[in-house]
Amino acid sequence: MSRILLVGCGNMGGAMLAGWLAGGCEASEFTVVDPYLADAPAGVALLRDIPEGGAFDVVLLGFKPQQFAEASAPIIPVVGEGSIVLSILAGVDLATLRRRFPHAGAVVRVMPNLAAALGKSSIGLFGDGPEASRKVVDALMAPLGTAEWVAREELMDVVTALAGSGPAFVYRLIDTLAAGAVALGLPRDQADRLALGMVEGASALAAASPLAPGDLADRVASPGGTTRAGLDVLDDDGRLAALIAETLRAARDRGTEMAAEARAKG
Repeated sequence: MSRILLVGCGNMGGAMLAGWLAGGCEASEFTVVDPYLADAPAGVALLRDIPEGGAFDVVLLGFKPQQFAEASAPIIPVVGEGSIVLSILAGVDLATLRRRFPHAGAVVRVMPNLAAALGKSSIGLFGDGPEASRKVVDALMAPLGTAEWVAREELMDVVTALAGSGPAFVYRLIDTLAAGAVALGLPRDQADRLALGMVEGASALAAASPLAPGDLADRVASPGGTTRAGLDVLDDDGRLAALIAETLRAARDRGTEMAAEARAKG
């Protein structure tokens, strides 16, 4: 049995905990430290302060990146030579984490999204430590979704923009699709249901298909048909591609700025 400590259990930490429990992990393996959380799932220990009594096998940093300098200091005593530190703190780089936890067996940056609660998250990973630690991390991520190790740390800012922030961009697109249908006369509640159902089905088909999403789009679009008419608008002058690239670039650049801020404080 592993001893897993979650320091901070807000939206993202809570989603990961829910995913682990739904995936079959024992609640007794988890201890949550959160001064604001009203309650924890049955069997999960909830504390207000970092416990005494030795190191944990895994320590998840789940508080806000801006709190790193202050919130991480009390955690040092529970991080031992065999501990794996997992950080979901966007923009806090590996060097900053390693300076704070020099004796940890491994330090790994993790970028999931809220779909971890359903076991459907895309997850970016980058870290250090031996191969055995990487296997432990892979096993921990398996109940939460699909994990990908990135080759260079600077790519974590791109992963954050795509896999971490990306769901918000998709939600905005769903909302905009529904709003467009409302503007053409469809009732809002009906437009919302149809838009959600369409995206769910399209995503499931894309995940199951051997074809790339771009190829699937072309398969749906018959020459001279309704879909092709709509795609022609999206594709005109590369306007959609440019908008999405600008969106991801803005999110990535903010991650880079946050890394610099963390280094200055940490």
